[in-house]
Amino acid sequence: MVRKVVTELEETFLSLLLVSMTLLVFAEVVMRFGFNAGIHWAQEVTLLIAAWFVLYGASYGIKAGVHIGVDVFVKLLPKKIYRALTIIALGLCLTYAGLLLYGSWIYLSKMKMIGIELEDLPIPKWTVMSILVIGFVMLIIRLLQLGLKIIKGEVNGFHFTDEAEESMEIAKELQAEQSQRASEGQGPQQDQHKGDRS
Repeated sequence: MVRKVVTELEETFLSLLLVSMTLLVFAEVVMRFGFNAGIHWAQEVTLLIAAWFVLYGASYGIKAGVHIGVDVFVKLLPKKIYRALTIIALGLCLTYAGLLLYGSWIYLSKMKMIGIELEDLPIPKWTVMSILVIGFVMLIIRLLQLGLKIIKGEVNGFHFTDEAEESMEIAKELQAEQSQRASEGQGPQQDQHKGDRS
């Protein structure tokens, strides 16, 4: 129950970020080209929203298993080797995220100490850039959760999105719809031909 609520909150948050970014860009384009004016803070805020969307979305992508990966080769390996390589890859990902978290913490600490504000808005820059720390903490948590599942044997790998398999499923669905339409279309045509003959 709690997991479902957390997932819905995460999806809602990411959806709000995407919608607000889209609406802001749309409003800026309308103002600039329609009224020869602009929202002077729109570009900076759009970039910040995009940063929040990407950095928070990366951790959600691991949770939902929607990251794209090339795992054709490792899937051919024996199960034990595949699992060992997954754990090594997970360790490398954790090291990478840890280094970026450390660098982000130093960067934000200096920003707060200096007291730099955003270029177009009177807001301390470290507050809105805090997604650097939040995003990498969330990424580490998701990677640790995945690692625990791998160690327990609940999953074998990262569960990347298989675009080829999804494309084939979509193609099969479309083909089934077309054949269904064709079979439905043949019935009335046959009745019409019978009526013409009589």
